[in-house]
Amino acid sequence: MAERFESVDDVVDRLRGFDYLSDKMIAGVVFLADRLEKPVLVEGPAGVGKTELAKAVAAVTGSRLIRLQCYEGLDESKALYEWNYKKQLLRIQADREHESDWETVEADIFSEQFLLTRPLLEAIRAEDPIVLLIDEVDRVEIETEALLLEVLSDFQVSIPELGTIVGNQRPLVFLTSNNTRDLSEALKRRCLYLHIDYPDLEREKEIVRVRVPEIDAELAEQVAKVVTSIRRLDLKKAPSISETIDWARTLIYLGRNDLDPETIGETLNVLLKYQSDVAKARKELGVDGLTSPLAGAKRG
Repeated sequence: MAERFESVDDVVDRLRGFDYLSDKMIAGVVFLADRLEKPVLVEGPAGVGKTELAKAVAAVTGSRLIRLQCYEGLDESKALYEWNYKKQLLRIQADREHESDWETVEADIFSEQFLLTRPLLEAIRAEDPIVLLIDEVDRVEIETEALLLEVLSDFQVSIPELGTIVGNQRPLVFLTSNNTRDLSEALKRRCLYLHIDYPDLEREKEIVRVRVPEIDAELAEQVAKVVTSIRRLDLKKAPSISETIDWARTLIYLGRNDLDPETIGETLNVLLKYQSDVAKARKELGVDGLTSPLAGAKRG
């Protein structure tokens, strides 16, 4: 397969063209994933851009994004494939009327037209360039993780009724994890590892200016400083990068050019999603007692 990126700097520049500001560490892992044809396990807190990285890589490489959203209880029938049982029963009834023998019926109902393709099999069979995103892999059980190992090892799958289906390509694969549980050593061995944390002040300021181009540099810096301070608190949920961007846009929509205590007090509910977090931030930021007309966020 043709190489997707010329260099680490090429990754940085092209991701920036799609408003994803990558540092050299992130870009280096993406570059090596392309060269080594290995999946990338991306860990880090929720809301730091793990999923967005896969989306951005798909965009810059002109690839179709295939996403498997993981959750507790996900099994082979939802991740890989299953048979369309209702359609099979209808065909069995129709063949019975024609008195077809069982061998003929079986060959008929276990054919392509009765196969329901799920994300993993769709990725294996894809002819066009793809990026496979296995999102929140830490939410699945060990048994499903074993299924992922089988697919990621050889990028093929055996369907008893149809035989072995081998992938037409080795796509870029991203597995994201919020560290809700430890993943197996076997899975980690097959992946390049990347940890993404919250950005430092300068990078968050740059992200705000790229994603909210109408904001001026001074207000963007104030936003980044306040968010950085809030993340140091002991919160139920620290503000994500997307919530920082929403907060910056809120300030623009309200015509605010400065983060004075009143403005912070009025808009803090856009940034934080639990009342206990809002109260703690108000106290630490010196805006305790101010009411918010935007207090429609989730209460905790």
